[in-house]
Amino acid sequence: MAKKENKNIHEITKKIEGSEWKDALDKAFKEKQKTVKVDGFRKGKVPRNIYEKNFGIESLFIDAANVLLPKVYEEVVENSDLVPVVQPSVDIKSIDKDGVEFIFKVITKPEVKVNKYKGLGIKPEEVEVTDEEIDHELGHLLERYTELVTKEKGKVEDGNVAIIDFEGFKDGEAFDGGKGENYSLEIGSHTFIPGFEEQVIGMKVGEEKDLNLTFPEDYGAKDLAGKDVVFKVKVNEIKEKKTRELDEDFFDDLGMEGIDSEEKLREEIKNSIHAQKEMDAENKHVDALLEGVAKNVEVDIPEEMVEEELDRLMTRFEEQMKMQGISLDLYYQFTQSSEKDLRDQMEKEAYNNVLYRLMLEEITDIEKVKVTDEDAEKEAEELAKKYQMEKDEFLKEFGGLDLIKYDLEMRKVVELLKDYNK
Repeated sequence: MAKKENKNIHEITKKIEGSEWKDALDKAFKEKQKTVKVDGFRKGKVPRNIYEKNFGIESLFIDAANVLLPKVYEEVVENSDLVPVVQPSVDIKSIDKDGVEFIFKVITKPEVKVNKYKGLGIKPEEVEVTDEEIDHELGHLLERYTELVTKEKGKVEDGNVAIIDFEGFKDGEAFDGGKGENYSLEIGSHTFIPGFEEQVIGMKVGEEKDLNLTFPEDYGAKDLAGKDVVFKVKVNEIKEKKTRELDEDFFDDLGMEGIDSEEKLREEIKNSIHAQKEMDAENKHVDALLEGVAKNVEVDIPEEMVEEELDRLMTRFEEQMKMQGISLDLYYQFTQSSEKDLRDQMEKEAYNNVLYRLMLEEITDIEKVKVTDEDAEKEAEELAKKYQMEKDEFLKEFGGLDLIKYDLEMRKVVELLKDYNK
């Protein structure tokens, strides 16, 4: 019997009894029998009546229910003609020696009403590149190719690179991690604790000096946090940055095809900045369109859909952290946060993702947007080529041709929204 509540939340009960329940209890016992220990019997040889006398038939109920669950779940979904939008949940309503009654909660797609998605007047921003932006990027480029040359005379100055030996002492004893030889320290980089680089300024090559410093109170190593220390430092060499000129040698080092003059380089920089700005403007435009249309949408989104999207975002975030060599536990430690804090932070994004998806799907139906198998196959081939994968391998990783079609449909709808809101 199916009980419907809140339009898209359905409860379906399913009772299993008789021989089907008896068979499930038998299977549950056979699994228990493999590991259970009873005095006087070898493992795997305990008779059913002895097992039940020692542990009770009730100890088989949950295992028997788990034996039945996959088959019952499949039957319930097929026979109900419902299409779940999240993984259905299941509870046991009742269970005893005579049978079990499951209760499934199936959530289907909520009703979505898009009241307005045309004529919203949401336009992309105009993109332009200024001379100041080109100058700024050119300065960064020259800095990246800056050469370090040995400073023959003089002292360490801000911006120089001092090649130093150093060793740190606390209460007269050297501490772990506080020693280095021929270390390249860029003065002004604030790589070391406050005061270190400032005290190196003014030293000459060959000079040795004791630096009296205090570690910050929030320093990572507890035994050093807030402690007074002495660093013995010797300057071995001083290097200074030599600004490059826009000459033939620089363009050779740059290695950009066809770029052999300042004029051509500036044009290349301008095109690069313009392309990035266009991409950013495009993303902002799409975000503004989705947000604008969403204000005209009526929908009651089930909490379970948002939670499932939150799980997906959390998984993606964890994978991104792993790529940087950081586990979630380490991330929580660094940020002094918890899983709950991170989920709370992502909740709005998860809700909007679900809202936008439902909204675009509804507009897809209204506009009768269709993508052919041929279009999807072509897209799959192009994407596989882009990621240097075989087409079949790419489709397996992506989730199949249906997901390619869905993605193309969503992109088509976004393009329609752009046209309708110029």
